Amino acid sequence: MNIKGLLFALLGFALFSVHDVVVKYLGSSYTPVQIIFFAGLFSFPLLTFVLMSDPTRENLRPVHPWWVSVRVFGALFSGLMAFYAFSVLPLAQTYTLLFAAPMLITVLAIPMLGESVGPHRWAAVTVGLIGVIVVLRPGGQELTLGHAAALGSAFCNALSSVVVRKIGQEERTVVLLLYPLAGNFLLMGLALPFVYVPMPITDLGGLGVIALLGFLASMCVIAAYRYGEAAIVAPMQYSQILWATLFGFLLFGESLDDPTVYGAGLIILSGLYIVYRESRGGKSDNTPVLRNRSRGYSPGSIRTSAILRRWKSD
Repeated sequence: MNIKGLLFALLGFALFSVHDVVVKYLGSSYTPVQIIFFAGLFSFPLLTFVLMSDPTRENLRPVHPWWVSVRVFGALFSGLMAFYAFSVLPLAQTYTLLFAAPMLITVLAIPMLGESVGPHRWAAVTVGLIGVIVVLRPGGQELTLGHAAALGSAFCNALSSVVVRKIGQEERTVVLLLYPLAGNFLLMGLALPFVYVPMPITDLGGLGVIALLGFLASMCVIAAYRYGEAAIVAPMQYSQILWATLFGFLLFGESLDDPTVYGAGLIILSGLYIVYRESRGGKSDNTPVLRNRSRGYSPGSIRTSAILRRWKSD
């Protein structure tokens, strides 16, 4: 059973990697605001089919409007900053910094979820922080807005994930899925007139490809968690660094430098150890990283945990 989950996970994260290649390509000509607005717009028909199957007959008012608002802004800014980082940084370096999310989730879960973090996970967070410093190597390279955006995206993704963990049992699936989509349409739509650049039909097609890949990748990840254990599926996200290295070299002439390789190794080890500690019974009350089953910075992606919870209740 875990083999099936493993294969779905690898396929899903491979599709996400192709998704990010298209984002990087279009990011050389258009702002993240324009890309996210149209990718989210094209995603809406696909997500509508998922939302239509929600059997609950209630209104769409959230139970926790404040926390839902925090989640919406976290999701929006996570996508905005991730798309900018992809457009200006090498793919592998962007992924490496985005992979800081598990250690940020671990830290944010303390005040927001009342999580108790022991010395083992604190050590893992410290190792991950060292990895980030190695990648950034202050003084060894010019730090840019792209680096800040990648780390900002990791933080916003972590914040959004912890919020979902906090309110997910009480909020309806349709609320958790629809509000970020509506927020994307409204806020990015307000900003769009200031940055809009006319797009040829091929680039509009690329935005449709982003939407489709985000949806298909999410469905694969959902299937992976249905058929495999979370402790097996979750680490498969790190396979994206391999795709980033390959695509970056073949399509953009990028190469990995030693600090990125060493830093990525430390950050990935940190994330893997946090997942391992949470997967051991009694080591974590909330398992916030293990339950972070979605990629929060793609407009067309689906909140995996919300869909899984609804399917279990059907």
